[in-house]
Amino acid sequence: MPYSRRSKKYWKETWKAYLFLLPSIIILGVFVFWPIGFSLVLSFFKWDYTSTTRYFIGFDNYKELFRLTYPVSLSFVNSLMNTVVYVVIVLVVVQLIYYLLGLMSKYDKTDKSHSFLYVIFIALLSGYVLLRNTSIGLTTIGLFAGLGLMGFGLYVLLRRKSSIQSRRMKSSQWSTLILFIVVYYVFAYQILTQSADFVQYFTLAKESSDFLKSIYNTVYYVLLSVPTQIALALIIAMLLNKNIKLRSLFRTAYFIPFVTSVVAVSLVWQWMFNDQFGLLNYILSIFNLPRIAWLKDEVWTIPTIAIVSVWQHVGYTTVIFLAGLQNIDKSYYEAADVDGASGWQKFKFITWPLLSGTTFFIMIITMIGSFKVFSQIFILYQGLPGPVNKSGLTLVYYVFDAFYNQQRMGVASAAAYVLFMIILVLTMVQLNVGKKRVHYEG
Repeated sequence: MPYSRRSKKYWKETWKAYLFLLPSIIILGVFVFWPIGFSLVLSFFKWDYTSTTRYFIGFDNYKELFRLTYPVSLSFVNSLMNTVVYVVIVLVVVQLIYYLLGLMSKYDKTDKSHSFLYVIFIALLSGYVLLRNTSIGLTTIGLFAGLGLMGFGLYVLLRRKSSIQSRRMKSSQWSTLILFIVVYYVFAYQILTQSADFVQYFTLAKESSDFLKSIYNTVYYVLLSVPTQIALALIIAMLLNKNIKLRSLFRTAYFIPFVTSVVAVSLVWQWMFNDQFGLLNYILSIFNLPRIAWLKDEVWTIPTIAIVSVWQHVGYTTVIFLAGLQNIDKSYYEAADVDGASGWQKFKFITWPLLSGTTFFIMIITMIGSFKVFSQIFILYQGLPGPVNKSGLTLVYYVFDAFYNQQRMGVASAAAYVLFMIILVLTMVQLNVGKKRVHYEG
C-alpha cells in the first residue's frame, strides 16, 4: 500500500537512502562535479597558473581557439554557402534522375529499349570521370568521398522497394544501380575537388590554426577507427559465436589487448612500425613492396594511431557483440532454416535487425572513446604530436599541451568544452537516429 510522501516513514526511508549514497556523492562531487564546474568558469578567465590572479575575459578564450595566425584567401561564409547550394543541387539532380528512370521503366516491362539509354548514360559519365581523373588527378579525399557516396547511393537504391521486384535483379535494375553509382561518384568528385569551397577553406585554415588542425585530425581518426573497429568486431564475434575448437582460447586472445596497458601496447607497436627493422615493413618486403615510414611520414600519422587503437579495442567490442548474438533466440534461425533461407538472408533479416540495439550502444561508446584519443600519440611519438607539422595533434592532445606545457588554463578549459559540445551534439544525433532505426527483441 503506497504511503504519503509527507509521512514520517517516507522521509525516514528517504534519508536512509541518501545516507547510504552520501560517500559516493561526496567522491563524485570532489573528483567529477567540482572540476567540471570549475573548468567551465575557468574557460571565461585568463590564468597562466603562475599567479593566483585571474582576469575575466568572457568568450575571448573561445575566440582564440578559432583565430587564424594568417588570413585565408577564401571567405568562410561564402565558401559554406556555395558548398551548401551545390550539395542541394546535386541531391535534387540525383533524385530527379532516379525519378525519371523509374518512370521510364514503368512504361513497358517487356521493352528493353531503355536499357540502351542506360548504357549511353553510363558510358558518358564513366568517360567524364576518367577524363577528369587523368587530367587533374584523383585526390585521396576525392576517392574516399566518392566511395562513401557510392555506398550511400547503393543504400538509397536498395531501400527503394519498388526498384527490386524479385530476389534476382533484372538487367534494367542492374543498369540503374550502375548509373546511380557513377552519378554519385561524379558529383562526389566535383564536390570535393572543384566546387567544395568549404573543404578548401578548412584545408587552408587548419594549417594556420592548431585547434582547427586538432579537430581535423580527430575527425579523421574517428572516421578511420570507428567503422573499422565495429566491422572487424562484428565479423570476429560471429566467428566466435560458432561451435569451433579452442573457442574460449580465441575469445581470451582477442580480449587480452584491451586489458593490457596502453603504454605497453604502444611501445610494442612502436617497434613494429619501425621503418628499418619493424615487423610490418618486413612483411611488406616479403611481397617486394616498398617500405613505409610509419612513424616519420605525416601522411601515415593518423592511420598508424588508428591501427593501434583498433587492435587494442576490437576485443572489447567483440565481447559486447558476442553477448548480443547470444541473446538472439535460436528459434528465429530454426524457422529461417525451414524456409530455406541462406546465410546472408539470415544475417540481413534476423541477426542485423536484432543486433541493432547492441550496435547502437557500441557506436556511441566507440565514438566517444575515439574522440578522447591521446595515450597512443604520446607514446608512439615520444611526447610529440606527430613526427612533423603536428600531424598527430588531436583535441585531447591540444588540451594537454595548452594545460601542461603552455600553462594556459583558460584556453585549455575552453578547448575541453568545445570537445564536450562536439561529442554531445554527435551523441544527440545518434540518439535521435537510434529511436527510428533500433529494433529491440520483445
